[in-house]
Amino acid sequence: MNDQKANWKRCHRFSDCGIGPLAMMGRVILLLILLSLTGFAQAGWAHNSPREQYIPVLTVSTGENPTGSVTYVMVLFSQRDDDKGLDVHFIPGPSRFSLETQAAIVQAIARTARVLGLSTGSWNVGLSVVDPGVIIEGDSLSAMVGLTVGAMARGETIPRSRVITGTVTSDGRIGPVGGVALKVLAARLAGLQMVLVPSMADRKGKAPASTQVFKVSSVSQAYQALTSPKSSEFGNP
Repeated sequence: MNDQKANWKRCHRFSDCGIGPLAMMGRVILLLILLSLTGFAQAGWAHNSPREQYIPVLTVSTGENPTGSVTYVMVLFSQRDDDKGLDVHFIPGPSRFSLETQAAIVQAIARTARVLGLSTGSWNVGLSVVDPGVIIEGDSLSAMVGLTVGAMARGETIPRSRVITGTVTSDGRIGPVGGVALKVLAARLAGLQMVLVPSMADRKGKAPASTQVFKVSSVSQAYQALTSPKSSEFGNP
């Protein structure tokens, strides 16, 4: 948990500021807010322009009859000229991340970077839930966020048709999560083509032909699958 403490103390949380759905104007306003809050507009701005990516994350509702769903998160990434440490901002609006989720995300970013041989000392990361009125709880999206940020730092992109559900453990493995079958179904209905699940996941039912489901055990394995030019290059579901 040391890496969590070291990075979480630099993670800022802001009260609701009423940011609306991320239409074009909303995206511009959001980016300007993030630039002013995190120092994106410092001297390093011209050399390290912020990158933006929308990613799918798989969630399961609570209650007697839980259902799976696909929610989209916007990730902004930039590198500063200093080495003062990982700086993660969760930008609120009508939707938000729970405190537990925020902690898990910061931890996953740090752990993923370590596995990929990257230094987070100059990273600025901004995160916002795109879908209105959504509160994301739990840590099952943390691997997806961590791997996305790692890819952005390397100048690579994870296709929006690919997603992973899982956590990142301290030894660089993909940790278990619940509701895998419901998440796979939600991914299929949303048209996602690849779903990565933890190797120990117990997934009932057979995946539809339109959605490839792979079991992965490590961050390195998951990164390879998510960033491979063709999903068929990774292996068999």
